[in-house]
Amino acid sequence: MKNQIEIKFKSLPENEAFARTCVAAFCLQFNPTLDEIGDIKTAVSEAVTNCVVHAYPNKVGEIVMLLRREQDKLHIVIKDNGVGIADIEQAMSPFYTTKPEEERSGMGFTVMDSFMDSLIVKHNGNKGLIVEMSKRIENKQAV
Repeated sequence: MKNQIEIKFKSLPENEAFARTCVAAFCLQFNPTLDEIGDIKTAVSEAVTNCVVHAYPNKVGEIVMLLRREQDKLHIVIKDNGVGIADIEQAMSPFYTTKPEEERSGMGFTVMDSFMDSLIVKHNGNKGLIVEMSKRIENKQAV
């Protein structure tokens, strides 16, 4: 079974919780465990927080979250049209941060990667980033 939704929202800090709630609700069709939902919500939280803090540092922009189900796999895409990252490989290194003065840990991509089965980060054309994540949810009684 395939199912998909797309949600667009402003890069406001309070919308990080909104994104977490949306992905949790979408995941219910898999009949996931609490641990699976927690992992997915954490990864989404990190991706959206990166958009809020780094993609649009001095303004409010748009974040697009695409959620797609294919059999027992959840695919998540989070896109922004912000300032982007010059060196994605460096940015994905643990503890790398562009905002040490704000006491950022530089672990966002590391957390996403550890909670999901796959993580791809790429440029969104000339502006912004696309974060693609997926996770297999192994519940035998999916709705």
